[in-house]
Amino acid sequence: MSGPLPGEEDTIVALSTVPGRSALAVVRLSGPAAFSIAARVVSPWPLEPRVASLCRVHDPSDRSLIDQPVVAVFHGPRSYTGEDTVELTTHGGHAVPEAVMRVLLQAGAREAEPGEFTRRAVLNGKLDLVQAEAIGDLIDASSDSMRRMVLHQLDGGLSRQIDELRNRLLNVEALLAYEIDFPEEDHGPLNRGRIAEAATEVEASLQQLLDTAPATELVREGAIVVIAGRPNVGKSSLFNAILGEMRAIVTDIPGTTRDAIEARVQFEDWPVRMVDTAGLRHTDEVVERLGIEVSERYLVNAHAVIACDDDPVLISQTVETVRALTQAPVVSVLTKSDQLPIRAGSGGASSSDILRASARTRMGLQAVASRVRDVLNERYGTVPISRPALTRTRQRLAVQRARDELAEFQAHWRWDDLPASIAAVHIRSAAGALDELIGVVDVDDVLGRLFSTFCIGK
Repeated sequence: MSGPLPGEEDTIVALSTVPGRSALAVVRLSGPAAFSIAARVVSPWPLEPRVASLCRVHDPSDRSLIDQPVVAVFHGPRSYTGEDTVELTTHGGHAVPEAVMRVLLQAGAREAEPGEFTRRAVLNGKLDLVQAEAIGDLIDASSDSMRRMVLHQLDGGLSRQIDELRNRLLNVEALLAYEIDFPEEDHGPLNRGRIAEAATEVEASLQQLLDTAPATELVREGAIVVIAGRPNVGKSSLFNAILGEMRAIVTDIPGTTRDAIEARVQFEDWPVRMVDTAGLRHTDEVVERLGIEVSERYLVNAHAVIACDDDPVLISQTVETVRALTQAPVVSVLTKSDQLPIRAGSGGASSSDILRASARTRMGLQAVASRVRDVLNERYGTVPISRPALTRTRQRLAVQRARDELAEFQAHWRWDDLPASIAAVHIRSAAGALDELIGVVDVDDVLGRLFSTFCIGK
């Protein structure tokens, strides 16, 4: 890591909980002068480390009482930031935390910038960059799958795998050094075949990591699953039944749904943005036509589509209409199935491909969710809940660069068109990409971009 930047040696303070009406709030103070600043406003002081103590905070100018918080102190390096840290759990609301912040600032602290506490944790070796990104992802997690996935990353799962791959690259580099220094040992144990095999194994492991990126991208935002079909075939009823609540208006009048309605739901490991859309048909009614255009735009961007119809004969035609509007996989669903006998369809969907569902009896809803999960798994890969995965573009680009450098090395090594010392540059570049990923090298610009997205107080 680089040396301290301007302001890095200041003692910083911030509200670490959301401002507003609440029972409690947490004010965090960290830096070389944290204890001396706290001593000016907190009594009793000093406090036993890592023990919650009921204290008083007073204004040092007139000794007036500000609040009676619970205070905990953490001596560096055994703290989140690796520095001396004081955490004050105050009463909530606006006035009390702001007053506590005010007296700490008056006592010598500086207000923290976004992500500055976590930045210091990285600079002090408490976290690497991948773990720091996991903290940001955990704060932003909007689904249980995202929470579980980034907790594994925060625990160091991805960091350990990257470090292992980096060490394996260094081993390849060591084998190359032997090849360079002792080229006459062509028939010894360290031959060209062993070097190629070792590089191939690392390249395959990097590709496995890259294969997780499509699924994690969808987990972060939620897969868009669009319910589409003709008007009045039960799309909104199916939408409401899957959600378990009335979100869309349902009537017997065709064209009731005029705009797309979106809601979040979980299909096992997949967080889904379920979208109910206007019925697809030709119409001259202006408002309904606008709603249909919105439906068509959602279909273009969908990750999966549930094509609905309540007629066993017409459902195949509906599926073909939907497929003409999207590149996403299509799940065929015969709605209102409790009212109709099943008959074989014709055209694009065989009867074995068609699921039967009823919003009224809830028959087949689990089968629909399972089929959507299956098509998402087939298209984007399974959700990597308990294994290392790439959750950010920066991570994907670094691993991709390492893989591409290894591929370049393999090509030159296979054709033997470069001296070993020149080919080895690609191995060093691949290792450098992984170094940057976890923050082994000087990455001040990466730090600046990363922590600008964090909330203040973290």
